[in-house]
Amino acid sequence: MPQPKKAAPPTDDERSAIEALRTFLVLPRERVRETLDDAVRRGRITRADAEELVDRFMELGRQQSDDVLARFEQLIPGGSTVGRAVRGLKGDGSPAFPIEDYDDLTAAQINGRLEGLEEGDLRQVLDYEKKNANRKSVLNAVEKRLR
Repeated sequence: MPQPKKAAPPTDDERSAIEALRTFLVLPRERVRETLDDAVRRGRITRADAEELVDRFMELGRQQSDDVLARFEQLIPGGSTVGRAVRGLKGDGSPAFPIEDYDDLTAAQINGRLEGLEEGDLRQVLDYEKKNANRKSVLNAVEKRLR
């Protein structure tokens, strides 16, 4: 009876990618926001500081995700397709979301990019914002443009 082949030991690149995953921390935006909102309610932190922390956490999370994706794209044949899909891009490289790098932007930056968006795009931004950061200033600005 043939013996199963033994798996080859992982390469340095594979070990690096595996280590990156082991140190990867996933914190949903909603949980971070809930925790900081609670700290604001208890007077432990100001609203402005809480917003700044959420933005910084999301920026660090995006950087960490990009690093892990880049490592895996080097290991997986066709990995760039995986990276585009995870990053929310269409197959042709164009943004799937109306505002590029949305999660990395502050509320003020987003509000400045609403002008010129069509109704469907505004609704997409509104739905996404409600499900994620749920920032009142962004929601109000989008709803105003929809009226």
